[in-house]
Amino acid sequence: QVQLVESGGGLVQVGGSLRVSCAAAGLTFNNYFMGWFRQPPGKERELVATISWSDGYTGYADAVQGRFTISRDAATNTVFLQMNKLKPEDTADYSCAAAESRSYYSPRYVPRRRDQYDYWGQGTQVTVSS
Repeated sequence: QVQLVESGGGLVQVGGSLRVSCAAAGLTFNNYFMGWFRQPPGKERELVATISWSDGYTGYADAVQGRFTISRDAATNTVFLQMNKLKPEDTADYSCAAAESRSYYSPRYVPRRRDQYDYWGQGTQVTVSS
């Protein structure tokens, strides 16, 4: 049974930093991409960042490039999202998700659509106050 459990959300001031974590279980990790999505109030869920578990290749949304960093720890099967220089518009519910790699993906392709992700966590709230 696949389980994705997020933690680390909370309230932070503008310009601050926060790290959220996703503890994963039940996956053949080398076959998956692990992504972080977020859903701001009243808006659709959007990709923030994703990482290939096997080789660490990453992809980011333009809005977070240079501020956020996704990483994974194979020893603990955990995916992290380090968020720096936070802005009020980063306020959202952040969810971890897993996408099985497809054989037709090119070497530097990363899945960015919600429908490409097979498993989802429950989410953790991040609020950036001004």
